[in-house]
Amino acid sequence: MNVHKNARTTVRSRAELVRRVLEEGQPVKTVALAFGVDVKTVYKWVERFEAAGPKGLEDRSSRPRRLREPTPAETVERIIALRRERRTGEQIARETGVSASTVSRILREAKLSRAKDLEPAAPVVRYEREHPGELIHLDIKKLGRFEAEGHRVTGDRQAGRSRGAGWEFVHVCIDDASRLAFSQILPDEKKESAVAFLLAAVAYYASLGVTVARVMTDNGSCYRSHAFRKACAELGLKHIRTKPYTPKTNGKAERFIQTALREWAYACAYPSSDRRAAELPIWLHRYNWHRPHGGIKSQTPISRLGLDRDNLLRLHI
Repeated sequence: MNVHKNARTTVRSRAELVRRVLEEGQPVKTVALAFGVDVKTVYKWVERFEAAGPKGLEDRSSRPRRLREPTPAETVERIIALRRERRTGEQIARETGVSASTVSRILREAKLSRAKDLEPAAPVVRYEREHPGELIHLDIKKLGRFEAEGHRVTGDRQAGRSRGAGWEFVHVCIDDASRLAFSQILPDEKKESAVAFLLAAVAYYASLGVTVARVMTDNGSCYRSHAFRKACAELGLKHIRTKPYTPKTNGKAERFIQTALREWAYACAYPSSDRRAAELPIWLHRYNWHRPHGGIKSQTPISRLGLDRDNLLRLHI
């Protein structure tokens, strides 16, 4: 007999339990306390012994007496068809003669249990600009500063705290056509920082021979400011803002942030946030020049600028 490691009783101890109750006449509560089990457990084994003798003290199989037969494929198809006619589970059960629980299980497996599952899915609109610089996406990610490794690394919640370290803000920019990225860590997400980053991003792309024509941002206050609007006008940029509460509109920037968090910010246990910041330019260089990008058929972003080999070598110094 296989007895699990936490078993309170075995066949031998059950026999002793029954003997104390039936032969010695000890109170059930006393026996239960002695064996560390519940009173109901004592009654259970006594009743099984009285019904089947010593054989009743053995473990019973946990196999169900009757296994559920699979629902015929024709019935499953009919249930799904009726559901697509917007029938409720109770109506389907009455019409098909199948239990409501079975109908519910079949609809869950077919991903049709919720009313919204019956609505036609809106087509996913994907777009990509044809030429680099036609559109750049801007966004900001807030990261906590730290002066020592956190408790997830040290295992000590007290020693791993960096009280009053504050926050830093990672401003990111990615080109829609090439996926060429640029990023800086700035002290805040105010309009002055947003404008400074926009100027730096446009200058970076210009150094690679890319002229920026449009910029897309979310509806953050720094991007809605007069200072940012004035900077776009002076640079000759058309400013496009995303639909409110719809981050997927700026999806390329959102996806780049997730990649940066996974491959840079949280890639290893940095001793401090300053060390993490120092690694950002190194990771950005790898992202732009060496890392195959899944969104552009495993090409590198720099390869989409159409630069010849000599120019690439000159820029790659």
